Amino acid sequence: MKNNTTILNIARNTIENEAKAIQNLSSLLDTSFADAVTHIFNATGRVVISGIGKSAIIASKIVATLNSTGTPAIFMHAADAIHGDLGTIQENDTVICISKSGNTPEIKMLVPLIKKGGNTLIALTGNLESTLAKQADYILNSFVEKEACPNNLAPTTSTTAQLVIGDALAICLLELRGFSSKDFAKYHPGGSLGKRLYLRVSDIAENNMKPQVDSNADVKEVIIEISKKMLGVTAVLENNKVVGIVTDGDIRRMLNKYDEIKGLKAKDIMTPNPKTIAYSMLAVKALEAMQSKGISQILAMENDTYMGVVHLHNLINEGII
Repeated sequence: MKNNTTILNIARNTIENEAKAIQNLSSLLDTSFADAVTHIFNATGRVVISGIGKSAIIASKIVATLNSTGTPAIFMHAADAIHGDLGTIQENDTVICISKSGNTPEIKMLVPLIKKGGNTLIALTGNLESTLAKQADYILNSFVEKEACPNNLAPTTSTTAQLVIGDALAICLLELRGFSSKDFAKYHPGGSLGKRLYLRVSDIAENNMKPQVDSNADVKEVIIEISKKMLGVTAVLENNKVVGIVTDGDIRRMLNKYDEIKGLKAKDIMTPNPKTIAYSMLAVKALEAMQSKGISQILAMENDTYMGVVHLHNLINEGII
């Protein structure tokens, strides 16, 4: 039984070996990589990515990355391709075949079929003398000296290298397309990352109750409004304009300050000039404002009109935090 020290040393060696292999990839980049990127950028079809075994898993991930960054892509398993799925490839598609050796039986059978169809073939391989590399129009070199596996058998470092090359390809295309944060939000509408890029203050405030009292409202009315609207706060208005805010904290401070609260008005206990944010602003900006001021609520305004409240808990529930 290996002790913790031995286990940690094995883990560290694995990470260090893979890191060295990845670092070496930058020296393998050449004009073929650049030409492949340019071809995909100018192509009218999709990118079809194929592989077998662990390379197929990497292919699926690269497809997902390309799709989410503006390059239409689809996965085709190499084994399925030669058993009926070759029709996945359309006339103007570019095909990327991923294979460490470039000589697996399925890949060797698939390559001439792709070439026969007239599609551009890109090889992502670590063997430049392989069947795949020799038949490809462009080569993405993913050579690694050895796997992290002590037997040099289990695909580990090689699949990491394939993944990194795929990321480099995707980011090059992203840059060429001028893919922006707005584009990213369009492709990621359901996740927390997307929400940070599209969810607005208005989307949150309009779904909250809208606490407000007149500046001459008595303390009881203020407390009832805060409790009823369940946001721990109420805006204080005078002639339909916001003049202050009363929070749970203001109520506690009032009780500590005054022995007799009868007769006190909202304007007596409010915090004047409350922090506000534009109704049309991104919700993440509301978070930044609250964090910078150390507050839990902020008033949403459309010009000079009070529109509602955004609470820190809203942002937590939306996954912004």
